[in-house]
Amino acid sequence: TDAAPAEMINRRKEVVAQIKEAKAECKPLLTLLEDPALSKPGKGDNKGYRDTLVMMAEKNNITPEMVEGLYKYAKTLFECGNYGQVDAGAPLGAAEFLSVYRMICKDPSGQNALSAQWGKLAAEILLEKWDEAIDDFKKLREVIDTRHFANPLLQLEQRTWLIHWGLFVYFKPELSTHPNGRSELIDLLFSERYLQTIQTNCPHMLRYLTAAVMTNQSRRNVLKDLVRIIQQERSVYVDPITEFVECLLVNFDFDGAQEKLKQCDKLLDGDYFLGSLKDDFVSNARLFIFETYCRIHQCIDIKMLADKLNMKEDEAEVWIVNLVRNARLDAKIDSEKRHVIMGATKPSVHQQIINKTKPLCFRSYVLAGNFQKQRAKYDPSQDPTGDGGV
Repeated sequence: TDAAPAEMINRRKEVVAQIKEAKAECKPLLTLLEDPALSKPGKGDNKGYRDTLVMMAEKNNITPEMVEGLYKYAKTLFECGNYGQVDAGAPLGAAEFLSVYRMICKDPSGQNALSAQWGKLAAEILLEKWDEAIDDFKKLREVIDTRHFANPLLQLEQRTWLIHWGLFVYFKPELSTHPNGRSELIDLLFSERYLQTIQTNCPHMLRYLTAAVMTNQSRRNVLKDLVRIIQQERSVYVDPITEFVECLLVNFDFDGAQEKLKQCDKLLDGDYFLGSLKDDFVSNARLFIFETYCRIHQCIDIKMLADKLNMKEDEAEVWIVNLVRNARLDAKIDSEKRHVIMGATKPSVHQQIINKTKPLCFRSYVLAGNFQKQRAKYDPSQDPTGDGGV
């Protein structure tokens, strides 16, 4: 039959009663929020809106109990699936009410205020408001890092959850218009506190950190640190993505890297967050293999290289030609012998001079300091510290 079970009907009545009860507790505040004199909040910190709201709340005798009632009402709406405004003309929902609660609550550093921040982030993720979600993610990180927790384990737990929720913000979906999303995630996960959180509570997040670095060519500068962390955590976590990096950049095992890349292909298909990055990851992984192979070989057979890259010979040749054409590779192709001949990559004379003279300033400073100490042993009056060279 099409009729709903009696249990569900009764449950619906209970929920509707809860919504009405929660709404009644904060009715004056809800009426205030509908006042035309109160301009709608925009993007940013909304300081002007907050000041106006606080002033009007005091003028209309809005009590702390009503404010807490708004938190309860917003939480109830969230649990019922009313996450917030879908468009500008829609009624207010959980995200908007939680934002208002954080502006006027009596204890901005209290547990409810923190829970409201989490709820607002969750609502924006579910509504796919990615720019707002990124802003709230950063605010939540600041709250977690600056708030005093009675138990350090609670702060560790909050950071652990923040890292996981960051995957929704920075990896899914591709609709986010934020230009440096994964680069910001790399900075977050490589920061000391959050790196310690990964190593302590969630080493499986190394998969996503590695994928973010692999697909971001502007962050090659962190590769050494990434390899070091992967090796440190090898006893507690490995997967094809981390093993690919280890095979290629630690063991220089190109056959092993090729096999791991095939496994990565399957893994990426089944990963909710990394599935959309599959083509980008495979392309960059092949480039990593090629660049590493080129560092230790001057003349490379295209057929053998195609095998290393898990590509057909013709595809590999076209791929290499495109690299040369786009000035990403200093090499020539011998079509007759089917060889790639690498060009010389010696640094210029100016660069060699810069590299050689870079430490001179520090060495001169150390030498001058040692000279002063030695001189002070024989002539205390020359000791700049006044302690006789001790």
